[in-house]
Amino acid sequence: MFSEIEMSIKALKPETISDERKAILQPLTDFIQLKVSKNQSVNINFICTHNSRRSHFSQVWGQTMANFFNIKNVFCYSGGTETNALFPMVTETLRNSGFQIKMISKNENPIYSIKFSENDHPIIGFSKKFDDDFNPKSEFAAVMTCSQADGGCPFISGAEKRIAITFEDPKIFDNTPQQAAKYQERSLQIATELLYVFSQIK
Repeated sequence: MFSEIEMSIKALKPETISDERKAILQPLTDFIQLKVSKNQSVNINFICTHNSRRSHFSQVWGQTMANFFNIKNVFCYSGGTETNALFPMVTETLRNSGFQIKMISKNENPIYSIKFSENDHPIIGFSKKFDDDFNPKSEFAAVMTCSQADGGCPFISGAEKRIAITFEDPKIFDNTPQQAAKYQERSLQIATELLYVFSQIK
């Protein structure tokens, strides 16, 4: 893992997570633990409305935390209830935490290679619907990262478990002086909570 990302992870403070929030995270911990105990693949699809911000932060940090704790056969995905584009401030924020990011296809919905280490497969980041062919069709946990997707999409075909772990949308700070700080805040919140989740796996 890139040393800058390791430093970013070690600076996180999972002890600041409230008991109420830990209870919200517990079903995801339980899903991962069950799969690991059975030596099965852990497929997690993080879902938000546009698959442009929170679901990508979750996918990237989830995959990174699995690697950090050396938990094998974890595959993190993301999707939306509709398609938009991965918002550029997300990639900029992740770069600031040490990720190496390269745009590999430039169009209205760009495709990015997001690397957390020299030798592991890059995470492929682009906006897609949750049931896109790029994502698993069965035996996955659907983690709803926004209340709009959670309320507006009550049924996720093929999901073994549906879990609501919602985050506030940094989009409301777009084009304001607070934009960079608020995206960093949301990225670090998601990183901290997923650090806590994966730290519980035995």
